[in-house]
This record gives sequence, structure tokens and C-alpha cells, in this order.
Amino acid sequence: MDVPGVKRVTGRVAVALTLAVAALSVGVGILGIVDPTANFGPFAQYIPPAISQTAGFTGSLTGFLMVMSAFGLRRGLRAAWYSTMVLLPVTAGQGLVQATPYSVPLVVLSFVAFPVLAVARSRFDEPISLSTSAVAAGGALAGVQAYGTIGTYALRGERGFTGVNTMLDAFYYTLVTSSTVGYGDVTPTTQEARLFSLSVLVLGTASFAIALGALLGPALEARFASALGRMTQSDLESLDGHVVVAGYGDLTEPILSELAASGRQLIVLTASDGDASALRERDVNVLVGDPTDEETLDRAGVERARAVVAATNDDGEDALAVLTVRESHPDVRVVAAATEQENEPKLRRAGADVVISPAVIGGRLLARSALGDENAEQEAADVGDEV
Repeated sequence: MDVPGVKRVTGRVAVALTLAVAALSVGVGILGIVDPTANFGPFAQYIPPAISQTAGFTGSLTGFLMVMSAFGLRRGLRAAWYSTMVLLPVTAGQGLVQATPYSVPLVVLSFVAFPVLAVARSRFDEPISLSTSAVAAGGALAGVQAYGTIGTYALRGERGFTGVNTMLDAFYYTLVTSSTVGYGDVTPTTQEARLFSLSVLVLGTASFAIALGALLGPALEARFASALGRMTQSDLESLDGHVVVAGYGDLTEPILSELAASGRQLIVLTASDGDASALRERDVNVLVGDPTDEETLDRAGVERARAVVAATNDDGEDALAVLTVRESHPDVRVVAAATEQENEPKLRRAGADVVISPAVIGGRLLARSALGDENAEQEAADVGDEV
């Protein structure tokens, strides 16, 4: 098996193990909250029930964080790999502290997943791309919570909040106020505290609204894109072992038919909106963009592709696409078609692994068929398999 194939398999195993650890962490954590008695394992006698119950509660939270990391790993994010490597020892430790029979699989799987993630490090190298609005929303939300927590703690006691004694109490009041939950167990008792509470309420609800908009906006955009037949960023990132068809023309139609019949995933790169619309109506994956542009090829996941096919009616455009792929991804298999026979050497020099001239091959097969060669049809099928 080739190295890229090993990396793909290892990456998938790493994601699957992370999801399994996350599910076990949540499940074992819930069981630990319901029954906090630590009665299994060599450390059980040294663990108080309160500590075991706390480990169960925090274990559930860790499990949900692991789910988020797993989704990040699926997208190949470097930050998700780092967060998972930090969380795996935590889940193992929480399983040991809970000391129940149910926590054994959690501890074992955490230890197994750690070296798998370490081996798959190179598979997760994508940086996080945050929009300006997402960064601003996160900053506003964190700023309001800090403002409310510090202000509430400063006004604790007789100055305004008699139920606030610690920073945790202050953060609790700020969170329930800004989220409009308002349990009523902590209330302002002075005019100064009431005015401060109003500011926290207004700023808090506004920051939560902005944060929700920043989070839900991309999801709604993805939903609309799906309804319109367009590929979302998540769809593009899920492609693996596919064939990238760089460019679209009359010459590429037989290629699409053959790949569709084989069940192989494919994506067509074209700069024409009209061609893209026609292909989407046939449920063909399309990315609108210049097939000779490095950014477009990267978005199509060339580094994860099984092969790249450049077979339009323009040999010059095909050569440029081949050259761009070869410079950025030297290990990817590249197949090209030469409309003109004299362009075959040029496409090979551009970096194509295989160059086929359909016109020349078709002419030869037609001539041989006309002369009664019964093997001509079989050879035509073999050529189609090679492409």
C-alpha cells in the first residue's frame, strides 16, 4: 500500500477512535453521576464518592469536547489534533478516578487512541480559518462575561449582591443574567447594582445574539447551498480517494460516464456556470473555479485524490492544469488527453504520468475494425479501463 493510502486509513481510524472515546466518556460520566460509588480497580478504596462523582460530571463534559475534536479531525484540522492529544490523557485519568467496571473500556481505548493519533499527525495539517465576524463574536462574548464577572464580584456583599461571595458566584450570576435565564437566587439590592445588572443584560443578550448569528450563519448557508445543488466546504473536505476532473468539455463526457459507472467519487472543476449547472442537474459533483488555479485544486482535495484527469478540448489548458498539479502535489497520479497528437510530448513534459490521444487511438481502431480485426473492440475497452 502506498504511503498516502496508509495516511488516509490511519486518519480514518484516528477519527473513529476519537468518536468512540467521546461516546464512552459521556456514557461512563453519566453513569458515574448516577452511581458515584468507586468500587472497582486497585485505586477504588482510595477514591471518595464525591471525587468519583465529580470525575463523572467532568467526564461527560470532556466527552462532548472530544466530539467537537472528532469533527475537527474529520476536517483535518491541526488544532483538533492538538486538542485531542490533550483530552485523551484526561479521559484516561477520569476513567481511573471513576473506578467502575464501565470505565475500563474508556481507559483502554484512550491509551490505544493516543499512539494512533501520534502516527497520524501528518494527516491533520489544516489551519483553522475563522471569519472576522466569528472572531468578533467570540471576543464580544468573552469580553461581556469578563466585564460582568469582575463587576459583580466588585459589587458583592452590601454594595449590591449579598448572594455573591466568590468569583464563581459572580460568573454564575453573569451567565444566567446575560443568557436571560434569571433564576432569581442572586438579585441586586442597590441602585448601583441594578444599573450594573441592566448593562450586563443588554450587553449579554446582544453578544449571545451575535455569537449565535456567527455560528448559525454558516450552517444556514450550507443548507441553502445544498438545496441549490452546490457543494459546501464540508462536502469538499469529506472527499477522499476521489478523481478530480480538471476542466470540462466534450472529451470529458465519456470519462464522467465511466467513473460514474465504476462508483468512484469524482469532482469536476470548471469555470463555466452554465456547464456547472448542467452537471449539477445530473448529480455530478462540481466546483466552480479555474481548474488551472492552485487554490481551486486545493479546495477540490487534490492531496487526497486517487488521480487527476485533464481532458478538455484545449491542450494548452490541460498542460497548465497538469503543471499546476505536479508542482504542488508531485505524488498524485495525473492522466491527460491530447487533442492534437503533436502535443503529447508537451503534456508529458508538464508532468502527466499517462498521456492518451483519443483521436489517434480512435483512428487506429476504426481502421483495424474496417479491415476485420476482431480484437479492435476489446482493445478499445482496455484503453477505456486505462483512462
